[in-house]
Amino acid sequence: MVSETSLPEILRARGLRLTAQRQLVLEAVHELGHATPEQLHAAVREVAAGVNITTIYRTLELLEDLGLVTHTHLSHGSPTYHPVSEDQHAHMVCRQCGAVSEVEPELLAPLAEELRRQRGFEVDIGHLALFGTCGECG
Repeated sequence: MVSETSLPEILRARGLRLTAQRQLVLEAVHELGHATPEQLHAAVREVAAGVNITTIYRTLELLEDLGLVTHTHLSHGSPTYHPVSEDQHAHMVCRQCGAVSEVEPELLAPLAEELRRQRGFEVDIGHLALFGTCGECG
């Protein structure tokens, strides 16, 4: 698990410096759990009003390159980011209410293994989203 406190060391090792914006974006990802760049922008602007959406996108790209965050596509819109420190999981997205819940990788392991065996395809479970209707809406 990579903690927020290790961000300065990770950046220094890559010859980069810690900026307030980088720290704020990483903190917002941890705080919100699953969030789009727009949601992260709104959260960061509550603390630092001058941070623009372009900075959010660039910072998310850097944080993903550093292995601190990852993203998945839970809709036709913007990707959703979450900390890498979380266990790898797939997502279930309700088409009616928009609720997002997590699926343990063990549940999908037989499917992933069968795809690997039959087709040589390695499933990236962390980027997998299943769409349907949740129990509340069904």
